[in-house]
Amino acid sequence: MGLGSCFRIYANNVYLVSVTNYRITTTTPFHPRCRPSCSLFHSTISNGTPPPGTLHALSVKNGSFQTLNSANHLLSLYVKSYNMGHAQKLFDEIPHKNTHTWTILISGFARAGSSEMVFNLFRGMQAKGACPNQYTLSSVFKCCSFDNNLQLGKGVHAWMLRNGVDVDVVLGNSVLDVYLKCKAFQYAERLFELMDEKDVVSWNIMIGAYLRVGDVEKSLDMFRKLPCKDVVSWNTIVDGLMQCGCERRALEQLYSMVEYGIGFSAVTFSIALILASSLSVVELGRQLHGMVLKRGFDSDGFTRSSLVEMYCKCGRMDKASIILRDVPLDFRRKGDVGVTSKEPEAGIVSWGSMVSGYVWNGKYEDGIKAFRLMVRELVVVDIRTVTTVISACANAGILDFGRHIHAYVQKIGHRIDAYVGSSLIDMYSKCGSLDDAWMIFRQVNKPNVILWTSMISGCSLQGQGRQAISLFEEMLNQGIMPNEVTFLGVLNACSHAGLLDEGCRYFRMMKDAYCINPGVEHCTSMVDLYGRAGCLTETKNFIFENGLSHLTSVWKSFLSSCRLHKNVEIGKWVSDMLLQVAPSDPGAYVLLSNMCASNHRWNEAARVRSLMHQRGVKKQPGQSWIQLKDQIHTFVMGDRSHHQDKEIYSYLDTLIGRLKEIGYSLDAKLVMQDVEEEQGELLISHHSEKIAVVFGIINTTNGIPIRIIKNLRICTDCHNFIKYASQLLDREIIVRDIRRYHHFKHGSCSCEDYW
Repeated sequence: MGLGSCFRIYANNVYLVSVTNYRITTTTPFHPRCRPSCSLFHSTISNGTPPPGTLHALSVKNGSFQTLNSANHLLSLYVKSYNMGHAQKLFDEIPHKNTHTWTILISGFARAGSSEMVFNLFRGMQAKGACPNQYTLSSVFKCCSFDNNLQLGKGVHAWMLRNGVDVDVVLGNSVLDVYLKCKAFQYAERLFELMDEKDVVSWNIMIGAYLRVGDVEKSLDMFRKLPCKDVVSWNTIVDGLMQCGCERRALEQLYSMVEYGIGFSAVTFSIALILASSLSVVELGRQLHGMVLKRGFDSDGFTRSSLVEMYCKCGRMDKASIILRDVPLDFRRKGDVGVTSKEPEAGIVSWGSMVSGYVWNGKYEDGIKAFRLMVRELVVVDIRTVTTVISACANAGILDFGRHIHAYVQKIGHRIDAYVGSSLIDMYSKCGSLDDAWMIFRQVNKPNVILWTSMISGCSLQGQGRQAISLFEEMLNQGIMPNEVTFLGVLNACSHAGLLDEGCRYFRMMKDAYCINPGVEHCTSMVDLYGRAGCLTETKNFIFENGLSHLTSVWKSFLSSCRLHKNVEIGKWVSDMLLQVAPSDPGAYVLLSNMCASNHRWNEAARVRSLMHQRGVKKQPGQSWIQLKDQIHTFVMGDRSHHQDKEIYSYLDTLIGRLKEIGYSLDAKLVMQDVEEEQGELLISHHSEKIAVVFGIINTTNGIPIRIIKNLRICTDCHNFIKYASQLLDREIIVRDIRRYHHFKHGSCSCEDYW
């Protein structure tokens, strides 16, 4: 609809088209001599909201546009309706502009975030001889803060001082904000001291600025000196301390706020609930929930969303579900896929928090179900929730649904950027489909370090050590700076592939060339690298030279290497060190017991088991799971709970017999206790991964890979069993254990028996 399209002229009559909610409803004729003025027209349509174009057209026809007040009024309407294009055109047509005219347009562009336009208009205003007022200057300072333009901010401030501009507290706060956002603290502190009038906003600006740069003591000192603290002051200090990682001090201030009798706002409740989430203090969350209900804030969408997230992060999914049931489902996708109306953001966040909560708590299936419900109910799904579901698919190894999510992202029109792309690469890698991960990587035009790192880590996880290193070198050649996660992926790749020299070189590069301090995971990877290469003495030296003897992870890795190379003597010493650091960790007992058993040292294995029993340490039970037709089937050793158990065990016994004919033999010594050979074979043959593999074989057709996930490290016997099964049945079997991926095909494994 054009500017004059609300009017039709027939036989010298002007027909006014009534506008209600921007829809044409009626026409009323006006005689040319009785054309209403702008103000009369405004009052005529008291129940509607006429667009600025309507008033503009009328003012042009009745001549009132020629007066500056009417022109400024129209300009203000365009600005308030965020129609800056028409506002600029109208501004250019106004012949004689005053300070008010310039200020209207400058403030409009400032609200729209168009800093460059604001600065250009401000210079043009001065060139035309119009003197800026306090509102003009506040808008300019706002843009200086937004753009961190210290030079212009200082220049405008100097102009004010030279021209003796009367600075009230609002304008003073605007100048103060510029200096603080630009981190010019000396100027800010001097200005704060010289301000004749300070209000609570002035103090809040200073306190918030110190918190943003992590100066906790300075901010607390200013907060104590603040003569009159309002709820915003308390919100600023509590939230700022939390952002600085000082959750306990933030909690102290929250309790002080209660003691001072300051009433909580909706923002306070959101901050406090986030604090309870970060501390995982569900009791504090419950108290806040009670206050929310008592004070009637439970109808506030963002407070309710914060409650959902708090209960999720505290592991109380039952409470979160109850709150979510009260969230109305009236924020749904309208029309075509990807086209949304203005849905309440808080409701979307609540559902997203629920999905994330299930994933945080390891309830991946429930998280996926909640996501499906969102899609089915046409609730708008934000990209953060999508990536959370992708991570759930990655952790649970659910490839099929992960592919559905990939298709969903494309269907809603979201491009595969580095953020989504890295999540998809991680998912495909962890689900054993490296080809799909490569496809995503190649789709992104300009991959950043996050995307490169995801692909390097994916290759590492799949045992493609050489490929990961080649990719890392290519990334460096393109001038992309690696981070600590990138180096972790490269070191793990070297460890899995037994590339000792390369791993040592990259470890030195990380420290010397990129000044990255090695973390626990980097050091653990190096211990694993030395140990797997059989350099047990070097492993010991590395641990003590780098001050790692207090870390459980490095001793467990060292002990695994001792078991791999069957060095019982060093293994016993390492086990003693590990038990000193973590006497309740079952891994130390299990690894040492396995090592003794594999070397037929039954008495020592029995003593380790007895010690484990005496100390009340329990081994984590082995679990394997497989997904078929959107359903996850979970198995434990000797599992008889599945409805196909008879068919599974019958086929398993037959298969073991056939595998023995081609060279497979059960490794009964891995049962880790001195039992009769026949009993040991029975126990070892019913490991969870064997049951899961057989279930996959009898429920899928040839040509479809079987994908298994194991929560522990795969044992040697099961590894041999699956290798022979892949040869006999000509099936591709993919197993992801807690350490790495194993691709079994034609009787061999991608790990080359090195895991």
